[in-house]
Amino acid sequence: MDKYAVLGNPVNHSRSPAIHAMFRDETGQDMEYGTLFCPLGSFRETADSFRSGGGRGLNITVPFKEDAFRYADTLTERAKTAGAVNTLRFNDDGTVLGDNTDGAGFIADLKRLKWPVSGKRVLVMGAGGAARGILMPLQEERPLMLFLANRTVSRAEALAREFPKIVAGSYEDLASRGSFDLVINATSGSLSGTVPPLPDDIFAPGARAYDLMYTPSGMTVFLEWALSHGCCQVSDGLGMLVGQARESFRLWRGVSPDSERVLKALREMLRAEA
Repeated sequence: MDKYAVLGNPVNHSRSPAIHAMFRDETGQDMEYGTLFCPLGSFRETADSFRSGGGRGLNITVPFKEDAFRYADTLTERAKTAGAVNTLRFNDDGTVLGDNTDGAGFIADLKRLKWPVSGKRVLVMGAGGAARGILMPLQEERPLMLFLANRTVSRAEALAREFPKIVAGSYEDLASRGSFDLVINATSGSLSGTVPPLPDDIFAPGARAYDLMYTPSGMTVFLEWALSHGCCQVSDGLGMLVGQARESFRLWRGVSPDSERVLKALREMLRAEA
C-alpha cells in the first residue's frame, strides 16, 4: 500500500487526512494518508525517513514549505514562482519533484464558484507566502487590473516586481484607485479577527470577496465586513483547501476526484465539530 502524509509542526490539526481519505475512497486507490510531525530543524531527516519507509509523497504545511523547496530535485514552474513547495512526489527513479498546488486550488475554487477573473479589477491584500502562491495563476486569468496592497509597502513592491503588470501600493493608495470587482484577503488578519484598512467604497457593483482563511461557518470577519460594505458574494478558503489537495492527489495518483462532494462533507464535518 502506497504511503502519503502531511508534514508539519504542528500537524495534528490538519484536515488533509480526512480530505485524502475521501479522495481515496471515491477513486478506489490503494493508499494510506496520515500526519507526520517534524521537529524544527529536522526536515531533511524526517522526509528521508518517510521515503525510506515506503513513502510515495508528502504534503507540506507550515513552517516547512521553503525547506521542501530546497529538498526537491526538480521543481514545477509554479513552485519556482511561489518560492515554496507544498507537495513532494517521490519518483520511481529516486528523484523528488516539488510542486505548489495552492494557486491551482485557488483558481479551481473560483471556477467552481463561477467567479470570472478575466477583464475584472482584482485586489489582493497581503505580500507573504499566501499572496505569492496565487499571483501567477491570477495573472494567467487575464484580469483588467491586479493591485497588490500591503501594510509594509516595500514588501508589496518587491513582490510585484517579480510579476509583469501587477501594481503595488499601500492601503492608503486604494482611495485613488477606484473600486474592485474581486477583493482577495491573503493576509492572516482573519485569524486574529482584524480587517485590513480598506476604503468603505472598495467594492464595485456586483463585487465578490474571497478570504484564503476558512471557518466552520464559512464566514470570516473580513467577509462579514465585505457584506456590510456592499459586496455581493463572499467565500472563505475551504474550497481552495480541497482544490489544492485535489491537485496534489492528481499529481500522485493520476486521477482527479470530485471536489464538490468532498467540500460539502468537509464543511459538515467542521460545523459538527464547532
